[in-house]
Amino acid sequence: MPLYQSINNRENTQVLVWKVTETEAALRHGIELSNNSLNRLSMMSSELHRRGFLSIRHLLIAAGYTDLDLHYTDDGKPHLNTDRYISITHSFHFTAIAISDAPIGIDIEKQREKITRIAPKFIGYETEFVESLENPIPELTVVWGAKESMYKLYGQKGLGFKDHCHVESFDMREETTISSIHYHQQHFSYEVFFQAVEDFVLVYILPDV
Repeated sequence: MPLYQSINNRENTQVLVWKVTETEAALRHGIELSNNSLNRLSMMSSELHRRGFLSIRHLLIAAGYTDLDLHYTDDGKPHLNTDRYISITHSFHFTAIAISDAPIGIDIEKQREKITRIAPKFIGYETEFVESLENPIPELTVVWGAKESMYKLYGQKGLGFKDHCHVESFDMREETTISSIHYHQQHFSYEVFFQAVEDFVLVYILPDV
């Protein structure tokens, strides 16, 4: 299918979502891949991963770029050949990119009961808020997505989801909250945007202004 959704909640920021329903052969049409991308694609054993990888290249085209504009640092962080920032995410049959003039992080996650079992590994500051909820799966998915997005944006080894990344309490209907990083005497605050995408939750963060 074509572009699933385009979101513009902040000036000079674009979020694009793709639902991967096409065959791998169909997704190969209309894109040019760098040698590095061709090598990465050839190493992927999962067809779903290959289709997701290719769909992200179509999202780049929708945003006015190509795969040739994208490169990765040694630690795997994506960058564009411009002064703009990019973040990339994929989960099952959804992929998304976020491009902004400001540092940005994005994550998409399927809502699953499993997250309640692993919550103690990433919930600290948020414990009182989460424990007050009758069914915390949507909120836990938002918290995880916000922390994953902070990790992608900050990009420093040693940053802990539970100890260093905080998410303020929120109402799912408001689709926004505040998160922060407290690490090595450094403090950063971010605006969090989130929304349901079918049975997934899309989360992205930008510096709080």
